[in-house]
Amino acid sequence: MPLPDPKTRHPIAGWKGTAFLKAVVDHPLVEVGDYSYYDDSRGPEHFLARCVRYHFDFIGDRLIIGKFVAIAQGAQFIMNGANHPMGGFSTYPFGMFGFENVPDFTRDGLGLRGDTVIGNDVWIGREAVIMPGVTIGDGAIIGTRAQVARDVPPYAVIVGNPGRVVKMRFAPEVVAALLEIRWWDWEPEKIARNLPLIAGADIDALRAAV
Repeated sequence: MPLPDPKTRHPIAGWKGTAFLKAVVDHPLVEVGDYSYYDDSRGPEHFLARCVRYHFDFIGDRLIIGKFVAIAQGAQFIMNGANHPMGGFSTYPFGMFGFENVPDFTRDGLGLRGDTVIGNDVWIGREAVIMPGVTIGDGAIIGTRAQVARDVPPYAVIVGNPGRVVKMRFAPEVVAALLEIRWWDWEPEKIARNLPLIAGADIDALRAAV
């Protein structure tokens, strides 16, 4: 059976609470890979408004989401626009509200941390918070309500606030093999043909399919 069209709005028959993000996200600073989805019983169409916060065009930071990413309801991606200037005695953004005798509110002095990057085959749990500039490696799992302020290694499991690695999903040699195989970059027909291996746990069998 072939894979569905990655631009299908609601890929689960009879359920409108899940959407492939490519069908509902249209923003020049947000990149989404094929088959990544958001699940929200209130309507996944509002992903940008509900989940991507403080994302201002004048700052220019990007949210980059890889392929086959699963995002649960209420996950939050906090972008660099949430930062306040910290070089003076007060962090209050006077210039943003038009106060006189203070510099205009600009990106300078905000301590920008760059783009936020979510790898491929990542699972982000309900109400997890991803802070600005974080890179989450391929295959990682972010637990429910975890707060992630630092980069996450591939295939790590993160829980808590602050988020911490509680275990690695696989042995180092298996992780290295998965990062070399990169099954998510295969052609859709090849992925469909090898789904039992991708969903399984036999690294030798998956390697043989390359």
